[in-house]
Amino acid sequence: MHKRGLLLSVLVAGTLTISAAAQADLAGGLEAWKRGDFETAMVELVPAAEEGDADAQELIGVLYALGLGVEQDRAKAFEWYMVSAENGHAGAQSGVGWYYEVGMGGVPIDLVKAHMWYAVSAVGGDVDAAVSVTEVEKKMTPEQIATAQAEAAAFLSK
Repeated sequence: MHKRGLLLSVLVAGTLTISAAAQADLAGGLEAWKRGDFETAMVELVPAAEEGDADAQELIGVLYALGLGVEQDRAKAFEWYMVSAENGHAGAQSGVGWYYEVGMGGVPIDLVKAHMWYAVSAVGGDVDAAVSVTEVEKKMTPEQIATAQAEAAAFLSK
């Protein structure tokens, strides 16, 4: 996803459930992002991310994944994507699925987990994730697909 598209998805995201201070940090991080000042964006986003804001967590993952304002570190990117994914961010969930599908950032290839995260992301509204589910299924056995579907259902029932 392009930086502008990612930013737009963050800006149109649902209501925030973080403190006013963390919301201000997120807003400051987004403003710095728009200016291309990724080092400041990181500084601004961290407090909101640490407070549990999934948008900030996902953006920090993007910064690490692309090496924007920080040294590129795909393992750290995955860690932030995972935290964000567990907090319900559909884009991060799809990102986690991709890391599992291709084995990036020290994450071993696991098609069951890839399918599970893509499916959860699709339910969360990520249209591209639905396509990813179909594509990853081409590499899986029926048993693996059934396991992934059960894991996705368990995650969604939490």
